[in-house]
Amino acid sequence: MVQKLENIEACVFDAYGTLFDVAASSRHCAADIGDNWLNFSALWRKKQLEYTWLRSMMGRYHDFWHVTGEALDFTMDTFNMKDPALRARLMELYLKLDAYPEVKRMLENLKDRGIKTAILSNGSRTMLTSAVRQAGIYDSLDAVLSVDDVGIFKIDPRVYQMAVDQMGVKAENIAFQSANSWDAAGATVFGFQVVWVNRFGQKPEKLGQDAIPQCEIKSLHKLPELIDNGL
Repeated sequence: MVQKLENIEACVFDAYGTLFDVAASSRHCAADIGDNWLNFSALWRKKQLEYTWLRSMMGRYHDFWHVTGEALDFTMDTFNMKDPALRARLMELYLKLDAYPEVKRMLENLKDRGIKTAILSNGSRTMLTSAVRQAGIYDSLDAVLSVDDVGIFKIDPRVYQMAVDQMGVKAENIAFQSANSWDAAGATVFGFQVVWVNRFGQKPEKLGQDAIPQCEIKSLHKLPELIDNGL
């Protein structure tokens, strides 16, 4: 499903999985993890997300750096790995995740057209600052917004409201991009115009018609073509 997004004043992006490759940390340590590094990476990501949802529901917020470490500990236990040096290396690399190759040029294209750009992420401020600078995209962003400011994770509506308040743009004039289908669904219900960046050919979520994003693309390379800001 591809269609134009109309009257867009700002493009807001999820970070992990959307702009930054969450498998990069494990990939760079594949020699130490072993042949099953892909499964290791997938479980780490799965538990990381599950812990954000559980902590939100329990009212036990802790920043994303802490949650990422908890998820890594669970994963290493599951794979019977007791290697403090490897754990430290994996966490260090998570601060320097590779950006997807199209990200920098795509952001520059949007900025050249006068469209505001921002990140809205579960990531802690420290994590996001490090990733953005590592990727060389700091100057292409108007804002980097962390859930630390509201003390709860996506998909709580208070997180999405941060973009409206900080960008000074109505929800219906914001294009929100996420590679995470659950995030795309939450943002759609909130009222953004949403692009699901379905990088890995996943099936859509079954959460009702009102949670279906307006657009689905395979990478952010195509995003500028979808944005109509009236210019």
